[in-house]
Amino acid sequence: MAKKKVLFVCATGIATSTVVEEKVIEYCKEQGIEFDFDQRNTASIQQIGNDFDLIVATTQVPYEVDVPVINALPILTGFGDKEVLEQIASVLRS
Repeated sequence: MAKKKVLFVCATGIATSTVVEEKVIEYCKEQGIEFDFDQRNTASIQQIGNDFDLIVATTQVPYEVDVPVINALPILTGFGDKEVLEQIASVLRS
């Protein structure tokens, strides 16, 4: 089975998406889930969003895409982070 591809996005593609990316990778590694990933700014979703199996965003995604988009703000705040991490793992397992 091919590895799933995750796109991590934030407004600039640098700051908050990096924090979320690291936490998601760590969590998924503990769960035995491997995936490929990229990190970009939100605007890049228009061109490449549908090339991924999942988009994990720390900002509003103003574009229509044919893949699940998960709001990762709880991972940054620590409130509801476990639920979001489980949701991401569930998508990657399916």
